[in-house]
Amino acid sequence: MSFTNFQLPYQPAEEYSKKAAYFSMEFAIHQPLKIYSGGLGFLAGSHLRSAYELRQNMIGIGILWKYGYYDQARNQDQTLQVTFMEKMYSFLEDTGIKFQILIHEHPVWVKAYYLNPETFKSAPLFLLSTDLPENDYISQTITHRLYDANVATKVAQFILLGVGGAKLIDELGFNPDVYHLNEAHGISAAFYLLNKYKSVEKVKEKLVFTTHTPEEAGNEKHDMYLCHRMSYFCGLSIDEVRKLTGITDDLFNHSLAALKFARKANGVSALHGHVSREMWKHHEGICPIISITNAQNWQYWADKQLYKAMDANDDFIFDDRKKHLKKRAFEIVADQTGKKFDPNVLTIVWARRFAGYKRASMLTYDMERFEKLLSNSKYPIQIIWAGKPYPVDYPAISEFNDLVQISKNYKNVAVLIGYELGLSKRLKQASDIWLNNPRVPREASGTSGMTAAMNGAVNFSTDDGWIPEFINHGNNGFVVPKADYENMHQHEQDDYDLNKLYEILEQQIIPMYYDNYDTWRQVIQNGMRDVQVQFDANRMAKEYYELMYK
Repeated sequence: MSFTNFQLPYQPAEEYSKKAAYFSMEFAIHQPLKIYSGGLGFLAGSHLRSAYELRQNMIGIGILWKYGYYDQARNQDQTLQVTFMEKMYSFLEDTGIKFQILIHEHPVWVKAYYLNPETFKSAPLFLLSTDLPENDYISQTITHRLYDANVATKVAQFILLGVGGAKLIDELGFNPDVYHLNEAHGISAAFYLLNKYKSVEKVKEKLVFTTHTPEEAGNEKHDMYLCHRMSYFCGLSIDEVRKLTGITDDLFNHSLAALKFARKANGVSALHGHVSREMWKHHEGICPIISITNAQNWQYWADKQLYKAMDANDDFIFDDRKKHLKKRAFEIVADQTGKKFDPNVLTIVWARRFAGYKRASMLTYDMERFEKLLSNSKYPIQIIWAGKPYPVDYPAISEFNDLVQISKNYKNVAVLIGYELGLSKRLKQASDIWLNNPRVPREASGTSGMTAAMNGAVNFSTDDGWIPEFINHGNNGFVVPKADYENMHQHEQDDYDLNKLYEILEQQIIPMYYDNYDTWRQVIQNGMRDVQVQFDANRMAKEYYELMYK
């Protein structure tokens, strides 16, 4: 196909005819394309799938990571081993497009690959690579590892996504009405567009921004002088950058710059919109921040047979299907850990990115209660943990390894590796309780519980991110009631949440599962219905057009 004057290979729907280019560091579209690390990618993947279903006039711009994020393997003692394997993708098309951009005052060749919409049923996706023989080795490594730990490499990746992505769009002749940055990684595009249009107003007309970070410290900041040396600002002097962004210190805050250059921004849940407005209100000249709650693509994630049985009011087939899903997922548990799990036993799953504030090992903070929970023969339970810590986040890796060591003492506790789209779906199907216990209000949205509900799992969570918009306690899930977290020390918050977690588990959840399964089934099905109505990514993709792109 021809990539000059690029048109979507399908007719866009009338209400979505406005052209949008969606920039993201990672896209989790399907298991075989391993260019993602976690939630940000899962969200972007669902967004592109829904854009395809709705026939939106949108293209995705991302990066083709040669070694992906990393491959999660094990050492001999079962602890985490980080490995990097080269990925091969025969299903990607070479666009024949090659161009140069400046990185570190040095021309770097960039090549563009294309994921055809028909391959995995997603909006067209263009992926950039610098892993070319024309480049020196340092330039080739820019697209080797997602979120490279080397600071200069990371800044180069941000330049590639922003400047390289904006330049690719010009090469394609796509001419979008809106440039949508999913997180601030691609904000260098604003400097490219400023060079192109010579007007901040014109850039603002074109740019919208989605922030996913509910705390000041979590926003990417890099040394202003390093960014300047790396050619991040497309020829602007540091003084000009300060004037445009209002940044007075020596750290370039990518999110703050995005809020200055965009005409509109959004948080990713109602709560996160509120938190973001509070967080940035002291800065002058930032754009309005609304909220569009994250969602996941129902068509891709949901178990259709569970929904069919539910809609037919056939409890027998519904229960049988859920048991089958659990049994099938437990094959993976047995294969990885040698432990045989029972599909009739209440199964708790905690699986997502390992990060300190998500408190993966929370249930083990009180080993006495943990022990009691696991050895109750009247109400047996099984627990599965899985997730990928960032490869140089050593506290997160040691938390993962601690759980591995604990799991060696129990037949009914397993820690799995390889948490990507495929395993994620299986674990949601294996789960009766999808446990989520971040420190409030540090989870901007958190979307894993949405896809868990689409597979017949019941959400049990602290009241953060998307949860306040979803859970009706005891009706479609279970939630730890909010305390006055603002006036608590961190350890007090942890103690409070831990006590509530155990209380609700021991007094409400476990007895309901074993003594009143009809009610339990009702809770599952209420969650399945509510999540399909409110948290299908088609709703979200529609809202981006209505609330952000217009």
